[in-house]
Amino acid sequence: MPTTKPILTTSPMGEAAPTQRPKRYDEAFKRQAVENWLRSSRPGTQIARELGISYPALKEWKRRYYGDANPSRPDLVAENRALKAELQRVREQRDILKKTLGILSEPAKTATSVLPR
Repeated sequence: MPTTKPILTTSPMGEAAPTQRPKRYDEAFKRQAVENWLRSSRPGTQIARELGISYPALKEWKRRYYGDANPSRPDLVAENRALKAELQRVREQRDILKKTLGILSEPAKTATSVLPR
């Protein structure tokens, strides 16, 4: 858990003014925060805000303990696969419509327009 120790400094008026040292987090807290982030489907900024830490600190801990691991979201893999299939289907429909429009927009050739007068 975070620990802070007040430091006494003097203000320009010579008065003692307590200030806070940066919070120090133990190893277990850091690892648990990163594991919570990697296992959840929530953004890192939300996790950091809930834990009262900065997002850059959370990213640094992730890099330090887990390298470039990304949060696992198995539902995104399935969603990505479905979206790719839908995109392929829509592209095929578009191509068919383009060809159909090209055929229908050509001037009609009738028997009367072909014969010279």
